[in-house]
Amino acid sequence: MIRIVGVLGLLVGLYAALLASNPAAGDTDNLMGVANLQGRFGIITLGAALVIIVGGIDLSVGSVVGCGAVLFGVLVTDGVHPFAAVPLVVLFGMLVGLGNGLLVTRLKLQPFLVTLCGMFVYRGVARLVGEALLGTVSRAAALEKNPDFRAPLDTLRRFLIGKDSTGELLFPAQFVLLLLLAAVVGFFLHRTAFGRYWYAIGHNELAARYAGVNVNRNRLVVYVVCSTLAAFTGVLLFLDTSTVQSNGAGETWELYAILGAVLGGCSLRGGEGTAVGMVLGAMVLPVLENLVRFRGLKNDVIPAVIGLTLLFGTIVDELIRRRSRLSR
Repeated sequence: MIRIVGVLGLLVGLYAALLASNPAAGDTDNLMGVANLQGRFGIITLGAALVIIVGGIDLSVGSVVGCGAVLFGVLVTDGVHPFAAVPLVVLFGMLVGLGNGLLVTRLKLQPFLVTLCGMFVYRGVARLVGEALLGTVSRAAALEKNPDFRAPLDTLRRFLIGKDSTGELLFPAQFVLLLLLAAVVGFFLHRTAFGRYWYAIGHNELAARYAGVNVNRNRLVVYVVCSTLAAFTGVLLFLDTSTVQSNGAGETWELYAILGAVLGGCSLRGGEGTAVGMVLGAMVLPVLENLVRFRGLKNDVIPAVIGLTLLFGTIVDELIRRRSRLSR
């Protein structure tokens, strides 16, 4: 609860600074744009946070996002109907998560190494898939080859992105999606046996095994969920931007997801975290980026802020754990 109050206070402070930075910052279009970005980062934060809760880590999230975006664009360009391309990309994400989970649970490999290798592998796959389109996939190219896809793409953009056929933002659909997915995650985390198992595994894996929890199966499910959400976010990225670069889409987004999870109260040691905290934590960085832009500062400060925030979160986590041990 203390961490949630803390990140909520940070959000209020950032929004106040943003609104005071420039009159245009308070425009509805700008605030809805920030909310949409919060939704996109928040969806991958949900998956990354679940992996952290069970005591793991997933560094391949950003590459899976990029690969999913490129794959969706290539499928549509090659004549696959957009409504069929979405489940195919989601299936790709499920297979990625299944592969990561099996390597971690069956071969007992370190999650850090497995997903670090995955980060490079899926980035390479994105480049290979997008090679036929010279490394760039776009809606314009897809529609040029398949003009009949304009209506279904516009429908997807309207309901998943909140933009009409002209590109005008009508409502922050991605943030709405985040809230819906967070409600589902919160239900499983806080209202079902699955959530109790995930917390138990992250808190003390050996004790969870002795209690009869199928640790491998539950970890596998969480990795599948994480990569599935990342691939789906790739679809959102393609729909929301005019072009996607296969060598840069989703780059460093795994850090955004981990940062959102840590800010939201997830312990990097596992066993802690809430759905509300995940949403609030994911909302911080988009507001900060928007504030940096309106302040006229260089975007180079963003990586430094991410690094310092992660370090601060780790220090706070360690201090809380030490205090908890001393109070027992």
